[in-house]
Amino acid sequence: MMEERFRLVSMFLLVFLCLVSCNISFSWAHVDGFGEQPLSKIAIHKAVLALHDSAIVKAYPSILGLKANTPRMCFLDDSNKDDVVVGEDTQWVTVKLVSPNPSADDWVGVFSPAKFNSSTCPPVNDPKEQTPYICAAPIKYKYANDSNASYSKTGKASLQFLLINQRADFSFALFSGGLSNPKLVAVSNFISFANPKAPLYPRLANGKLWDEMTVTWTSGYGINEAVPLVEWGLKNDVQTQSPAGTLTYFQNDMCGSPARTVGWRDPGFIHTSFLEKLWPNSVYTYRMGHHLLNGSYIWSKYYSFTSSPYPGQDSLQRVIMFGDMGKAERDGSNEYSNYQPGSLNTTDQLIRDLNNINIVFHIGDITYSNGYVSQWDQFTAQVEPIASTVPYMVGSGNHERDWPNSGSFYDTSDSGGECGVPAETTFYVPAENRAKFWYSTDYGMFHFCIADTEHDWREGSEQYRFIENCLASADRRNQPWLIFAAHRVLGYSSNEWYGQEGSFEEPMGRESLQKLWQKYKVDIAFYGHVHNYERSCPIYQNQCVNSEKSHYSGTVNGTIHVVVGGGGSHLSKFSSLIPNWSLYRDYDFGFVKMTAFNHSSLLFEYKKSSDGKVYDSFTISRDYRDVLACVHDSCESTTLAS
Repeated sequence: MMEERFRLVSMFLLVFLCLVSCNISFSWAHVDGFGEQPLSKIAIHKAVLALHDSAIVKAYPSILGLKANTPRMCFLDDSNKDDVVVGEDTQWVTVKLVSPNPSADDWVGVFSPAKFNSSTCPPVNDPKEQTPYICAAPIKYKYANDSNASYSKTGKASLQFLLINQRADFSFALFSGGLSNPKLVAVSNFISFANPKAPLYPRLANGKLWDEMTVTWTSGYGINEAVPLVEWGLKNDVQTQSPAGTLTYFQNDMCGSPARTVGWRDPGFIHTSFLEKLWPNSVYTYRMGHHLLNGSYIWSKYYSFTSSPYPGQDSLQRVIMFGDMGKAERDGSNEYSNYQPGSLNTTDQLIRDLNNINIVFHIGDITYSNGYVSQWDQFTAQVEPIASTVPYMVGSGNHERDWPNSGSFYDTSDSGGECGVPAETTFYVPAENRAKFWYSTDYGMFHFCIADTEHDWREGSEQYRFIENCLASADRRNQPWLIFAAHRVLGYSSNEWYGQEGSFEEPMGRESLQKLWQKYKVDIAFYGHVHNYERSCPIYQNQCVNSEKSHYSGTVNGTIHVVVGGGGSHLSKFSSLIPNWSLYRDYDFGFVKMTAFNHSSLLFEYKKSSDGKVYDSFTISRDYRDVLACVHDSCESTTLAS
């Protein structure tokens, strides 16, 4: 029996010699101490064999995703009996444990793929290192006593894990020794989804034209196996098919550890299709598919979205804005110190209100994967109900982009070695160059300029020129609501560490940009990075230019700055000093909803993620002549006539 168990584990484990020079780090928090990835708590590089013949781990059911996803909708030639509509992509799994030597710090890791390939391990070149290593981190974990308080006495437990389809099989491993000194005690049977390569987790985004929607999804099919496509059309009308492009990335694209070592996992293939020449304000249905070489099709379930309004169209338009949400597990796994406690609350509040939302902006610090690539699948599954229904527009944050000597503006290791690659591939944005994550986009009466704070924004830079061109291009008669957004606080925040610096901003933040906000009369500027909510008065050069707090009308004299980084990750403390420009502060998780009723009326609401109720709000009323008026620094001081 012992020999059999060792043989099984030999399929699962590899003994390799780890490069001393890898310098694997297991903490990727930026200066505020937030953003640590729970998987980094596991010192998987120290794992040793401690197999016990009497230890048992069993997982069931063995085949997942057999249940049909949704009833089929028949359009065009949808009668091919060889077509496959994939089943559910999420399912609960039961894991039974028996351990002869139980301990309170025993834990169970979920590994996928179920057995590891030597190609995922670093090369061997140090003869001094002879310790067995597991060369990939688990995708999630739980303590064995998570739902069984008596486990440490009885050695028996039953755990529930919620798995998503991630293109590979799964196994469950019992470890003793806690997270810091893991010892492999037993390994389970392998389980898998019935259609592991299925097209999954659609993400909608605005295209580069107002009448274009992009659909991005993930699958296990490369272009040598199948042709990716989207079947779509007006609801209850004839459907058409549009091709999709395919991207992926590789381990050597990562800039450092853990993304390039224990955090690496094959991301599958990312497909994007462009649905063009849409009728405004119309409901479209769509599904993603792959045309296999044998002539059959693999289809996702059906989804729907409402196309964008014509630019300047006078209608009810609702926008969501937040940052720093990250992901959390509904089965309670991957948790320590209540990590990212607000993430699911924010997600669920948006899902509940989805019928009253038109577009979502997530301005940086998207997954907090921090080099553990498996978490990108987990995040896209978490937001699928939102991102499959309305455009889910993202921005670049430090936890997506920053890595030393990788071209990021900040020379930190916050991305865990990802250096922007997973973010730039997983999500589409209408940027001219997705490696430079700044872009403009429109929605009806709104014009958005999304900056990338992880690249240089200062005057004279390429991005500064983009920002000015973006702001200047707003047609304020038809798009009166001009919005600027970026991850780091380039405006105003009384966060504790900014307060200690005395600047109440990111160093060098607003010095170059405030004259642009003023000149082009930006209504509201949004930021994340600081994990709380704060709203300023209309402000210019540290001075409030309007004494109102809840209703603004007439000439725009300054820009309102809003920190909305309480999407889900650990909260940030405020400074004890409250600046006179700070009108409302909230140490809680939440998001902002803007509702444009017409060209003259905008409602701003801050809602808590815990209950979805409004805790701060204001309105703006204006007409076109208000944004034409000159205010300080908004008009040229001289003309040809003078």
